Amino acid sequence: MHRAKFRLKCMVRTHVGASDEAYGCAMQREDGVGRVGFHIGKGLPKAASQALFENLRVLAPRALPIKELVGTWSPHWCIKKNDNNKSGASASGSVPVNFKAGVDHFCLHPGGTAVIKGVGKSLGLSQHDLEPARMTLHRFGNASSSGLWYVLGYMEAKRRLRERDRVLMIGFGSGFKCNSCLWEVMRDLEETNVWGDCIDECPPETLVNPFLEKYGWVNEH
Repeated sequence: MHRAKFRLKCMVRTHVGASDEAYGCAMQREDGVGRVGFHIGKGLPKAASQALFENLRVLAPRALPIKELVGTWSPHWCIKKNDNNKSGASASGSVPVNFKAGVDHFCLHPGGTAVIKGVGKSLGLSQHDLEPARMTLHRFGNASSSGLWYVLGYMEAKRRLRERDRVLMIGFGSGFKCNSCLWEVMRDLEETNVWGDCIDECPPETLVNPFLEKYGWVNEH
C-alpha cells in the first residue's frame, strides 16, 4: 500500500444503450466505399448528456459530504434542465448540487473541446479545473478513454495532487456509456511522468493550432 498512489472510493457505470438513438450515435461502420471508420451521429450530445446526468444522479450522494447533503437531500435525486433550459445538476429539482464540496480535482474525458466545455459548464467548473483536460487534448489529441490517464498525469506533474485529495474521473464511450470513479490520493504526488519535457510551459498563452491557417483547407473538403 505504501507504493499506491490512489485508493478507489467508489465507481458508477451508466449505460443508456436501451435507447436506439444512444446506441447508434457512436459506432464502427463502413462508409459508402467499404472503408471502416468510426461514425459519430447527431444524437451524440443528447446521449452524452443523458448518460452523464444519470451517472451524477447515482454518484452525488456517494461523493458529497453530509454537510452538503443536509438541506438538499431528496429520496429521488434528479439531474435535469433548469428554467433557463440549461443542463445542470440539482437535488429535488431546485437546489444546485455543488460537487466541489466533495471533490478537489476533476479528471474529465479529453474527447473534444465541446465535451470539456459541456461537462465543465454542467458542474460549474473553473478554467483551472478544466486545464488538465484541455492540455491533454492539445498535446495528445483525442485518445478515447485512455486520455484520462494523461489528464491525471498532468495534475501530478503540476504538483496539484496532495495526500487525502479527492479526484473525480469522468469518461465516456460508445454504447452509449458514462463511467465515473472517485479516487483518494494516498500521498503527495510530484512525478513529472510523460509531461516532464513540457509541463513548465503549460498552459501556453494560446491553444490556436499553428497549422490551421496553412492546412485548414482540408476541412473544407
